[in-house]
This record gives sequence, structure tokens and C-alpha cells, in this order.
Amino acid sequence: MQLWSIPTLALALAGAFVLTAADAVQAEGWGTVKGQVVWYGNEVPKRAPINVTKDQEACEKNGKLLEDKLVVNPKNKGVRWCLVYLMDVSGFNKDIPIHPKLQTVPSKTVELDQPCCQFEPHFLAMREGQTLIVKNSATIAHNVNLVGGVRGPNVNQIVPPGGKFQVEDIKARNIPIMVKCDIHPWMSGRIAVLKHPYFAITDEDGHFEIKDAPAGAFRLVIWHEESGWVAGDDKPSRNGKKITIQAGATTDLGKISLKPAE
Repeated sequence: MQLWSIPTLALALAGAFVLTAADAVQAEGWGTVKGQVVWYGNEVPKRAPINVTKDQEACEKNGKLLEDKLVVNPKNKGVRWCLVYLMDVSGFNKDIPIHPKLQTVPSKTVELDQPCCQFEPHFLAMREGQTLIVKNSATIAHNVNLVGGVRGPNVNQIVPPGGKFQVEDIKARNIPIMVKCDIHPWMSGRIAVLKHPYFAITDEDGHFEIKDAPAGAFRLVIWHEESGWVAGDDKPSRNGKKITIQAGATTDLGKISLKPAE
């Protein structure tokens, strides 16, 4: 019979606990979830032209500006600029398992530019722990107003041509931050900040794909700045829609309808 000293036994038990915990986190494996957000109505809304009232030459050097809050592809009704992310079934503040290769944030910075009097990208998603770099590659000055509410950041800063500044330690939240330019009042955008890497912004066809996601039961949350919450179990909800992600496979959710704001 082998005798264990108290320190040795404690270490052995601790090692067993760590192994068990790690196994539990990865027990259901990892998979991919994808889908497409599409416009619900029969008529696809057209992008309205923007009335450029200041610095027209610089703002329209690449062509006329069009509204970028609601962008729907007339070919397939895909809705661009929707935020999509995973959430634990018990709520936004509950941590979810993260794939080992995604534990470390791959890039410490993300960039937001404004070359032609519109924010590019219009909707930026980042992970808590990353630093936001706000650039101005235009030939005119911009005012960058970040409206972060009680969680911050609340920054209102003039950025000269070719200038930039950075914002650190931005906390995760379930509602994206608004960014606007008070010099050019039509300019606005959104910045989403999540604790984990399981998020996406829909592309020009309304598609999204989230890879290396934990398998099992989770909630898929979708938010659009014009329509608000999109997905839900029976109606649009900030708690999203319950889904089951298959291990070692791609879970295709198909088309998810975005209804016009009421």
C-alpha cells in the first residue's frame, strides 16, 4: 500500500481536479456555427443618399455617399452590419469555454478609420483587452465622439488630417458603443466589445461564420442598429435564440429574418 504525504496528496488531487475541469470544458468538443441574416419584407430598402453639407470635395472624392446604417443586398436580401455573438444559456455575464488556440488575443489592436466622411468599418467588433486605434486618413479634420455610457469610454476628440489616437481598457457590454463625428453630423458607427472571441459582423450578403466555438447548448444573439435585437426563441430578444452547436461539424442555422423596426 502506497502512503501519501499531505503535500503530495494535495498536489495529486489538485492535478486531478485541473484535468477533470479541463476535460469538462472540452467534453463536447468544438464546432462552427454559421447562418445568414436576411431582410423580412418583400421590398428591399434602398440606401438613401447622404446630404453632405460640409467639406463636400473631400468627402465625396470617391463618389456620392450613401447611408450605411441599413444595407440590404437586393440580390439575396442579405443584411450587412449585424452583430452576431454567442452567449451562455444563463446570461451575458457568464463566461463560456474558449478554444485553447483562441485563449490569447491574436492582435492587440483594432483600427477604425474615416477616410471619406464615413467610418470604416461602419460596425467594428473587438475583444475585451484589445486597444482601439482611431485614425483619420482624410485631408480634413474630424471630431471623434465615443459614447460609451456608464461603462465608458466617453471620448470627444478632434483628430487632424493624418492623426490618430488610441483608447485602451474598453469593457465588454451587450449593447455596442456609438461613435459619431460632430463636425459631419451624418457620420456614425458602432463598436461592439465582447469578452470572448465568438462574434462576427455580417458581410455584404448577410453571412456570418464563427469557428472553433464550444459545442453544446448556447444562445445566439443578433443585434442591428436600426432594428435592435433580431433573434429570439419566440420573438426578438436581448437573450437571443437557443441553439445547439454540433461537435466536429458545421451547424448551419440557415436564414434568420430581420424585421423592420416598429
